[in-house]
Amino acid sequence: MQKMTFCIILLLILMEGSAQRDQQSDLEQLKLLNAKFISNFVNEDSAAHSRILHEGFVCITSDGDYINRKEYLKWWAHGFSGYKYWDYRDERITIFGNLALVRAKNKYVILRDGRQVEGMSMYTDTYLKENGNWKCVQAQITRVSPDNYPADETIVRKWDLRK
Repeated sequence: MQKMTFCIILLLILMEGSAQRDQQSDLEQLKLLNAKFISNFVNEDSAAHSRILHEGFVCITSDGDYINRKEYLKWWAHGFSGYKYWDYRDERITIFGNLALVRAKNKYVILRDGRQVEGMSMYTDTYLKENGNWKCVQAQITRVSPDNYPADETIVRKWDLRK
């Protein structure tokens, strides 16, 4: 009986370790997908971006508008035009089984009417894991007030074209 109890406990410990490794692997995959998501934006690469979007993808803008996958990808092809600086920072990823929330904030500088305008936005990308692959099913963008700007120490990556 003691051997049976020991074997069950050992099996449970091994299963827990396997689940933790799977979650760590998922976290690493999602970090890479988030980096790819942003890189696709900066490089205006709709073809690469299409591969990480779910067929039912929708974007909710900071104005509360819904944009379907097709329109979103059309915009993506030229969305970075006019930006002089872009970073993503304060990245936070939470996994709930086969669903994940990827959140971060972006600082940006754009040219508007010949002058540079600075601001910050926050996004939440929702990913669904199907057949072993994570796909983004929804992106939501929110404006950030200066009181909630995270410190520069939280920058994951930046692009500075002002030089």
